[in-house]
Amino acid sequence: MLTTRQKVLRRFWYATVRLERLYDGPQAFRLMGENLVLFLDEAANPAALRDQCRHRTARLSKGYCEQGMIVCPYHGWTYDRSGQVRRIPQLSEGGHAMRQTPIDSFRCMARFGYVWVALEEPLQPLFDVPEDGADRYRRIFQFQEEWKTSPLRMMENAFDNAHFAYVHKATFGVSQPKPSTYSIQETDYGFCASTVVPVANPPAAHPITGIATPETTRTMQNHWYLPFARRMDMAYPSGVRHIIINALTPIDDDRIQVVQLLYRNDTEADCPERKLIEWDAAIIEEDRHILESTIADVPLDARSGVEGHMPSDRPGLIMRQRLAQLLSDHGESEITRFLPRDTTCKTSEGPAT
Repeated sequence: MLTTRQKVLRRFWYATVRLERLYDGPQAFRLMGENLVLFLDEAANPAALRDQCRHRTARLSKGYCEQGMIVCPYHGWTYDRSGQVRRIPQLSEGGHAMRQTPIDSFRCMARFGYVWVALEEPLQPLFDVPEDGADRYRRIFQFQEEWKTSPLRMMENAFDNAHFAYVHKATFGVSQPKPSTYSIQETDYGFCASTVVPVANPPAAHPITGIATPETTRTMQNHWYLPFARRMDMAYPSGVRHIIINALTPIDDDRIQVVQLLYRNDTEADCPERKLIEWDAAIIEEDRHILESTIADVPLDARSGVEGHMPSDRPGLIMRQRLAQLLSDHGESEITRFLPRDTTCKTSEGPAT
C-alpha cells in the first residue's frame, strides 16, 4: 500500500512538530506529500496552512508571524489561520485582500506536547493518554526522527515478538526464538494485544526495569490505533510501568516521521531521563537498521504471494485486514507498486472451474 495515495488516510490525526518549536516562528512540515506551514495564531493555538503564498507561490514557512498571522517573506501578503488574506501591503486598505481566494487550511490542535494535523475531516478522535498530566507520571520526549520506511512496516514490527532474539540480541532479546503468543481483542479503534515476554536484563537495563536479575519479564498491554499509532504499556515485576507512545506520520510513500513519548511512574531520582532515552534509543536504532532494509510498500492482501507469513504475524495481518476494509468502506482499492497477481489455481488443461 502506497500510504499517501490512499485518500481515506488523510482523515486521521498525525503528529507533526513539538508545540514549543512554534514559539520560535513558523515551521515547515511535509505530511502525506503535502507541504504545510505550522504557526501560532493570536490565541497561541497551532494553525496549519498549505505552505504556498497565493501571490507568487513562495514558501510561507520562510516568513514570520505578526499578531497571530503569518507574513509571506516575498511581498508581505499576510494570512490568518483560515488561510484568508488579511493584508496586502502594496495596496490600500479595503476589500481587495478579502476578495483573494484563501490558501487551504487544515485541522490542527495541540496534544501531548505535539502539534497534530488532519488533512480532512477526521474519522475518529485522537486516542487518549490518561497518564499525560497525571501526578504519578512523568512525560519524556524521547525521539522525533525521519525513517526510510512506511508506517505500516514499522507498526507491524511494534507487535512482532518473533524478532526479539535476532534484532534485539544486543539489548533485551533472549536466545529463545519462539515468540510469546498475544491474546488479541479487536476494538473500534484497532485492537489490544496482551502477553508476557521474557527479556534479558543486562546491567544497563537495571535502572530501567528496577530489577537487578539477569532476566525479567514484561507484562504487556499493546494497543494499536488505526492507522499508525500504538501504546505499549509494559509493567515490570518491580512495579515500574514503562509506557511508550509511538505516532507514525507518513511524509511520503517511502519516508515517515517516528515520534516516541515515554510515560513512567517513577522519578528522576529513580532513573534519570538521560538513561531512559539512551536505553530506548539503542533499541529503536536496532529496529530502524532492519526496517530501512525492507520494501516500504506493504501488500495488504496476505494471499498476494508477495510475502510469506507465520503464526506470530497475526497482529500485522489483522492490521492489513482492517486497513483493507477501511479502504473498501470508503470506496477505495489498494494502490501498490506490486502488479496484481493472478491467484487462480490452474492445471495443465487450463483454468480450474
